[in-house]
Amino acid sequence: MIAAPILFVMLWSTGFIGGKFGLPYAEPFTFLLWRYGFVTLLLLTVTIAMRAPWPASLAQTAHIAFAGIMVNALYIGGVFSAINQGVPSGIVSLIVGLQPLFTAVVAGRLLGEKVSGKQWLGFGLGLVGVVMVLLDKISFAGGNPQGVLMSILALFGITVGTIYQKRYCAAMDMRSGGVIQFSASTLVMALAAPLFETMRVQWTANFIFALAWLVLVLSLGAISLLHMLIRRGEASRVASLFYLVPPVTSLLAFFVFGERLGILALAGMVVTVVGVALAVRK
Repeated sequence: MIAAPILFVMLWSTGFIGGKFGLPYAEPFTFLLWRYGFVTLLLLTVTIAMRAPWPASLAQTAHIAFAGIMVNALYIGGVFSAINQGVPSGIVSLIVGLQPLFTAVVAGRLLGEKVSGKQWLGFGLGLVGVVMVLLDKISFAGGNPQGVLMSILALFGITVGTIYQKRYCAAMDMRSGGVIQFSASTLVMALAAPLFETMRVQWTANFIFALAWLVLVLSLGAISLLHMLIRRGEASRVASLFYLVPPVTSLLAFFVFGERLGILALAGMVVTVVGVALAVRK
């Protein structure tokens, strides 16, 4: 069971790298429109071929679609849009990095999950570690209020999406449920892209690679693992894994883009790991 959280963090962290590769060649909503469209077609083919069961009611279908829109459209769309509008990735990561704390507070009230004192200590240490990792990258220069607002909407989306998935969609089939969630997110992007963007795409090798990676590895791999972890564990414990994303992303950026990685960031990674270990330990 320990392999699944580790694999999820590794795969999810590559999403920021894939976004950095692809966003110079397409605007965020247009980028996600192509991404979610391809994912929907692939999952629909798998669902039909394997004769996967569909939700038994329209209400259940609506629950699944809403959870998907929160995570895929609002969270990922908000992150991509904020970065595209010039908000430094350190600020975006720090804002959405508040998600474990928000989830722990809300999950206790809505899902009846008890958060122990040791878990709260873990959440706090995790946040401190994330700040240490991102401290030399945090700058408000070049950002704008609209981009910061998109980061806050992204935080709202992943928090609500995680809790809603746990409460209303725990029993969904991953194949047919994925079709519903990604088709709903495709529809949202199909409405947003022509309203706010030019929808022009430069089909370069980098863009095609980024699109393929985000479709196959992120949307099919990482998001499926996220749903599985939510189904099997408490929402607050699963949310704490998101603290590990900024440190792992920083490591990947160091190797892929040669970005700076100082002693403070390395120490922050250790603090983050300790915090997450306390938060997820039963």
